Amino acid sequence: MKIYGVAGYKNAGKTGLMERLVAEITGRGFTVSTIKHAHHVFDVDQPGKDSHRHRVAGANQVLLASRARWALMTELRDAPEPKLQDLVAKLDPVDLVLVEGYKRDSHPKVEAHRASTGNPLLAPGDPTVRAVATDTPLDIDRLTFDLDDTAAIADFILSEVGL
Repeated sequence: MKIYGVAGYKNAGKTGLMERLVAEITGRGFTVSTIKHAHHVFDVDQPGKDSHRHRVAGANQVLLASRARWALMTELRDAPEPKLQDLVAKLDPVDLVLVEGYKRDSHPKVEAHRASTGNPLLAPGDPTVRAVATDTPLDIDRLTFDLDDTAAIADFILSEVGL
């Protein structure tokens, strides 16, 4: 499977860009899955629900299934966070896996950057950042795109991964 990332600091526009890229690329007939890294502890389950009760009781994994979808929740319980490549290996085969976050990993990525956040660019010190999607003109040694030019960014990513 081909892997490409969208990285950047908080409030840089990563999630909006990811959402638009998924719609754009699937609209072109490709299959896409996503991986989103969260820096905070999160819970997709709801206290009081049977699946949550199973986890709290000590189950390592709980698979919740219905006719519309299924979800597998795995408790790490003090084990280290899985590496990105290990998580990718758990996905069903698709044409492209888009990764939000994991800015320090070695996969190629587009950096989302908004000038108003005041954060520095990742690109100058990171060769895995192949382009920057931004809301302001930049004078850097990387290809730049308007943050809202989803079609051009999708063209670039698909070209980069050979799709």
